[in-house]
Amino acid sequence: MFKKVIIAEDIDAMNLGIQQVLKDLNIVDFQHSKFCDDAFLKIRAAIHQNEPYDLLISDLSFKTDHREVKIASGDELVQKVRELQPNIKIIAYSVEDKSFRIKSLFENAEIDGFVLKSLNSIEELKKAIHLISTSDQKFISPEVASALQEKNNFEIDDVDIKILKYLSDGISQDEIVEIFKNSEVKANSKSAMEKRLSKLKDFFKANNTIHLVSITKDMGII
Repeated sequence: MFKKVIIAEDIDAMNLGIQQVLKDLNIVDFQHSKFCDDAFLKIRAAIHQNEPYDLLISDLSFKTDHREVKIASGDELVQKVRELQPNIKIIAYSVEDKSFRIKSLFENAEIDGFVLKSLNSIEELKKAIHLISTSDQKFISPEVASALQEKNNFEIDDVDIKILKYLSDGISQDEIVEIFKNSEVKANSKSAMEKRLSKLKDFFKANNTIHLVSITKDMGII
């Protein structure tokens, strides 16, 4: 079982719930942070003191206040922590249910578990901690595991990412089409561009293109 745990969670009620789970599992050495920057600094300090954390449990969304932050989201935090301390175990604990975002966390940040905040999340978190501490298996809440395994899930590719990045830089769709034509990239017609954007809006449940860019920025996709 884990000996030293850090929690990154800005909601007090959720934080207390996680702490109770740790106590139930006889884990008594834990700290918590309401800000990603603070959590990252604690993890880095623990490494320098040769007393590293075994496990990070992190939310994905954090409310902003007057503070200027360097790490604004849990997605970015787990990525930076994975780079800083490759052998630490990481569990994302969130209400996020978008399959692309969850899949990205497993593939890019190599998280060890994803627990969906729900009616059964406390028991699932206990199961996740126990499984990850005793094996090399990954844990995914059943509610989102089935979605990740669906073969017909819409997949975002490199071209979609390029389109979103160009749009975020203020480049128009017509200009993007011309850029793609000159670089021989697929989707180099207006109709192909519109089809891709339509699918992306449906997937991210965006009201319009501006909303789409905002959502994908918040998720760390661009």
